[in-house]
Amino acid sequence: MKEKIICAGFGGQGIMFLGKLVAFTMMHEDKHVTYIPSYGPEMRGGTANCNVIVSDDEIDSPMVDEADTVVVMNQPSYEKFKDAVRPGGLLLVNTSLVNVTNPPENVTLVEVPATRMANEMGNVRLANMIILGVYNKIRELADTQKFFDAFPAFLGGKKERFIPINKEAVNKGIEFYETTS
Repeated sequence: MKEKIICAGFGGQGIMFLGKLVAFTMMHEDKHVTYIPSYGPEMRGGTANCNVIVSDDEIDSPMVDEADTVVVMNQPSYEKFKDAVRPGGLLLVNTSLVNVTNPPENVTLVEVPATRMANEMGNVRLANMIILGVYNKIRELADTQKFFDAFPAFLGGKKERFIPINKEAVNKGIEFYETTS
């Protein structure tokens, strides 16, 4: 098993949280993982992306040139990374903020109105967890509970109150995928 992932969006969308959560969870599933963040010159509102690799074997390079999965949360990220998906790979798009034009051929395109769904839940910052629910449902990296078990490492202390709503967002993503696929 080897999964090369690019997650991209703008600062504040939880791109780094998503990538770190996948890496952390899979590390605790005894997988080899790498996580490389990349920020634009701005923080919140600027571009952000990360490369994550999950593998049964040692990883020779942490860089992802050709991804098995690309997650894009906004239009600039779509334009920049849509062609980084390998043939047969997965392109997961937040269609609330992305107008899908000229998608690459020979990839599985999954469109999720994640920002709209997060707004309906009352917090736009949950879009990343909705995407996680869809992504893990498709790729079956780990049991969903394993991701939930990792939440306290990221949402501990004063942020602990956000754990239930984040779990709800992941489940909304799973439900969305199950009802639309």
